[in-house]
Order: sequence, then C-alpha cells, then structure tokens
Amino acid sequence: MTTRSSLRVEILTATAALAAAGVGSPQVDAELLAAHLLGVPRTRLGLVPLVDDGWVTRYRELVAGRERRVPLQHLTGVAVLGPVEVEVGPGVFVPRPETESLVEWAVAAVRGVTTPVVVDLCTGSGAIALAVAAARPDARVHAVERSPHALSWARRNVERHRAAGGSLVDLRGGDIADPRLLVDLEGQVDLVTANPPYVPEGTAVEPEVGVHDPAEAVFAGPDGLDVIRPLLSVAAALLRPGGVLAVEHDDTQGESVPALLRSRRVLADVEDHRDLSGRPRFTTARRVRLRDR
Repeated sequence: MTTRSSLRVEILTATAALAAAGVGSPQVDAELLAAHLLGVPRTRLGLVPLVDDGWVTRYRELVAGRERRVPLQHLTGVAVLGPVEVEVGPGVFVPRPETESLVEWAVAAVRGVTTPVVVDLCTGSGAIALAVAAARPDARVHAVERSPHALSWARRNVERHRAAGGSLVDLRGGDIADPRLLVDLEGQVDLVTANPPYVPEGTAVEPEVGVHDPAEAVFAGPDGLDVIRPLLSVAAALLRPGGVLAVEHDDTQGESVPALLRSRRVLADVEDHRDLSGRPRFTTARRVRLRDR
C-alpha cells in the first residue's frame, strides 16, 4: 500500500541536511531539487502538499548527492543563464548567475547594430553565445571552445537551441590562440564576449568547483591571467573599429584586468563592472576608430 508524505516536511528535512553539509543556499537547493523532480516551477511547490514513497526515495537520493557537494546543476542536468537553459554535466564548466551581468551589458552594447557579428571565446557549454543569440535572433553568433568534453556539451546545446526554433550559432572547436581558427572574421566583429579560466592557481574554491568543474576551465596560472593575456590580442584582431569587448574575471582582478586592456593602444573606454553581488566581475572596452588615435 502506497503511503503519502508531506512535501513541506521533506523539504525542511532536506534543507537541514544541506545546511549541515555546508551548502551555501540549502533551502533554495532543496526546493529546486523538489521542483525538478515534480516537474513544476519552484513557485508552485505549495500546490503539491503530498508526495508518494517512490518520489520520496528519488528525492532523498538527489539530496544525498547535493550533500556530497555534487553541483545542483549536475543533479538537475541544466543551468540557466539569462534567457536560456543549457544542459550541463561532468566535463563542462557550470555557468554562474554572476555572468548574467555580462550578458545584459553585451546585449545592450549592440542594441543599435543591425545584424551584429558576435564571437564568444572559451564558450564552454555555449551559454553566453546562446543567451546573446536568444536576445538577438538576427545576430551572426560564433562560439569557440578548445576542450573536446565541453565542446560536446556546447554542440548539444546549440542543436537544442536550433531545434526549438532559435537562430543558427556557428560552433568552432579549437584553441583561440590558433591564428587560423577565426581568420575569416578578423576586423568584422561587433562584439566579443569571454568567460575564460581566470582563478589563480592555489586559490581555495568550493567543492562544486574544485571537484566537479574541469580544472582547465577554472584555473589560469599563478595570477589567473594566463588565458586573458593572449585572449586580448585575439579579441583586438577580431573587432571592427568601434566594436566592443566584454571579458569576465576574478573578483580579485578588478584592477589588473582593466590595466591589461588599457595597455593595448587599440582599445579605449575601458571600464570595470560589478556583478549581481556587487563584486568586480567583468571588464569592457571598445576598439578604437582611426579618428580616436
């Protein structure tokens, strides 16, 4: 005989367990796992007072995974960035809410450009590229990723976006430092975005990052700038005069990354921006026009 349990009690129990495990947002995660398993929005959980034994068993298994600090997005299989939902799992960096600020800036920066050409470097799951494509279906969006594992996730997400009626995104596999990879786009790009590896090696990070995110997508040398330095040369070559760049960085790099951009004579209007939590998060710049020199 099937028995029914209180959903509210299950969520309260899960919240306590996740808090004890050191999860930063235990109640939110407990509710999101419940909503995922029920197939309803988190805001509709109050309309489901009771759950059966089978559901409770599956829910407790998910909660146990989160207690072990498996990322919430690995358990649900998806991550949200702005207007898009992308599939994620082992082998690809999980997009963070903080990156939404960069996406909002990027979309606003090309608002007055007809059919903008956009390149997303170090695309990972493809989240930024797809968020821009969703906001600007008329854009010609290109995305680049080196890791074969991340590239497979990006390809899956690009195909999913396309199957849902979205615009075509050109996904390219390869190292951004390869001069042949983007040569056809040099001097033509209106917007370059990037969320590269930028955490200094040796930095203590949460288990969700240190254990489950690929190290090559997180760490970038002693000062965290080993990828950003060469990336700036790539971006400068891609941008047309007047084109803009937005690159995410560590919250300790609010001075060092803008300084790197200011050292490039072809870049102007360098500005650092804060994320949703008020921390330094990304830097923007504009490719100078001839009259600016």
